[in-house]
Amino acid sequence: MARARVPRWKHESKIKPMRRESSTVVVLVGEADDGLLADLGRSPNVSVARVPAAEKDGRGQHDGARPGWEIGALAMREAARGRSTYVIVPHDPLAEVADTWRAMWGGPGGPAAAAGFEERAADALDAWRHNRFELPDYYLVLAQAQPDGTGPDLYLGPLRAVRPRRVAVAALTDTPAQPGQVINVLRSLEHGPWWPPLDELLDAARRFYPGALADTSSAPLSEATEGTLGG
Repeated sequence: MARARVPRWKHESKIKPMRRESSTVVVLVGEADDGLLADLGRSPNVSVARVPAAEKDGRGQHDGARPGWEIGALAMREAARGRSTYVIVPHDPLAEVADTWRAMWGGPGGPAAAAGFEERAADALDAWRHNRFELPDYYLVLAQAQPDGTGPDLYLGPLRAVRPRRVAVAALTDTPAQPGQVINVLRSLEHGPWWPPLDELLDAARRFYPGALADTSSAPLSEATEGTLGG
């Protein structure tokens, strides 16, 4: 009888459960370079949660031992210590889930792509159930304004369909993104119901047809302009 696969992180990850504070935690999705993050960190009421270099480099980890969700979980742990009004997180625990979901729909697809998504989803779900990470208050997607849309996207597709007010979008007219564009979207974030359990979100992703993305993204994208967050 085959033995059940035990995620390697259970033996090697040292991330402790998070304790959320009062800051609004926003995961930034898209091309966010170091210059943008540095500028955001200098903005009033905004900080950037970065993974400590020693942990990001995986010191003390065996080669290949780090699970896909762990960098995002480390960043979210740092964000939980923040005291600013907004804490920007440039890493997402669901990043590999999002990548494999896109590959499942945006590439050749097939059983291998579906299996890749299921494996990453199972690992992330197991870690979430063991309190290794929480979802952020919001996702903020940096998206180039394109007439044909963005293609298959976990954030703009199933996540936004389930909780439209928890996924904000900055329609970029400049490359790279400018800090004022991000700040303008932060100022317009709306309250809404909290995320459902992660297993329900993953089920929504399985059922979501990317052709419906045009409907979920038909709401006006945030026309980002220069702005600041006042004290």
